[in-house]
Amino acid sequence: MSTLLCLHGAGCTNQVFEEQRAAFPDLVALNLPGHQSPGAPTSIEQFADGVEALVTQAGFRAVVLCGSSMGGAIALELSLRAPDWLRATVLIGSGSRLRVAPQILERLESDFDGVCAELAAAFFAEPTPQRVALATTLLHAIGPAQTKRDFLACNAFDVTARLPEIRVPLLALVGEQDLMTPPKYAHQLAARVPAARAEVIAGAGHLAMLERPCEVNDLLRAFVTEIKD
Repeated sequence: MSTLLCLHGAGCTNQVFEEQRAAFPDLVALNLPGHQSPGAPTSIEQFADGVEALVTQAGFRAVVLCGSSMGGAIALELSLRAPDWLRATVLIGSGSRLRVAPQILERLESDFDGVCAELAAAFFAEPTPQRVALATTLLHAIGPAQTKRDFLACNAFDVTARLPEIRVPLLALVGEQDLMTPPKYAHQLAARVPAARAEVIAGAGHLAMLERPCEVNDLLRAFVTEIKD
């Protein structure tokens, strides 16, 4: 039986997968190291090391990784490592290269509140007060130091040239109105990873699993079923 293991993005916690936890009783959503858990990783590789250690400790033997944004970068890194426990990979609003605007990196220390407000709104196609409040709360809970480490790790990440090496099935989900990792990122993955496909979710932004949970859950369920078959 496969374990659906979810990895959140930069400046977030496993709370972004609340809608998926309700739909998949056996789902495991991690708090990545440095995010309300011990550690302070500074690279995608270090995050991947931490996830590998957690999988080994938990004894998971057949894992479908589901990574959002930075979590997707970690999932790609692990897909390239090809551990024997990995069965498939799902990315939500992610890509093989995750550059961050220099002004965002600069302002994470000098204007953290302002950056949080802008990011929280940019996460969604429809930034309702409730959604923005949740994203803002998560960013503040992680704090400026780890959030900056997260974004620096994303900025340094680029495995585009290595995508053809990935051999596990891969599903790239992306919000139609994702401003941070637009649909072209998902289509690139589908074109360059041998067993990959992309799905664009209408009416969703960067955090599609929060904004359009039913659509994301349906696509996840179908993909996991395919892997089992």
